[in-house]
Amino acid sequence: QVRLVESGGGSVQAGGSLKLSCAASPYPSNNYCMTWFRQAPGLEREAVAGINGNGITAYRDFLKGRFTVSEDRTKGIVYLEMNNLQPDDTAKYYCAAGKVLVVGGGCARINYWGQGTHVTVSA
Repeated sequence: QVRLVESGGGSVQAGGSLKLSCAASPYPSNNYCMTWFRQAPGLEREAVAGINGNGITAYRDFLKGRFTVSEDRTKGIVYLEMNNLQPDDTAKYYCAAGKVLVVGGGCARINYWGQGTHVTVSA
C-alpha cells in the first residue's frame, strides 16, 4: 500500500507560479512511475506529467515548457513546478503511482491515487 499526499495548491493570478508536492509513503522503488493528473470542473481527468524510476519524464504536449516534474527520492516526494499559470490551468491536481510511463505524462497500471490539491488561477 502506498499513501500519496499532495500539497502546495492555492490561488494565484495569471502568470504566477506554484510548486506542488506529492509525498509518497513508502516511496516506490524499481520499475515505477509517478504521475500528475488534473481535473477541471465538468471535464475529464487528464494526465499532466510523469516521471519513472530511471528519471525519464513525459508531459502533455501543450504543457511542456511551463510545467516541470521532478522527484527527490531521499525525501520520497514528487514535485510539479508550474510556471506562467493561466486560468485554464484551474483544476484539482492529483498525484498517482503506477508502473509504466506513457506518452503524454500518464502512467499505465496506476494502483494508487492521492486526494488531490486545488489550483485556482484568476485572470
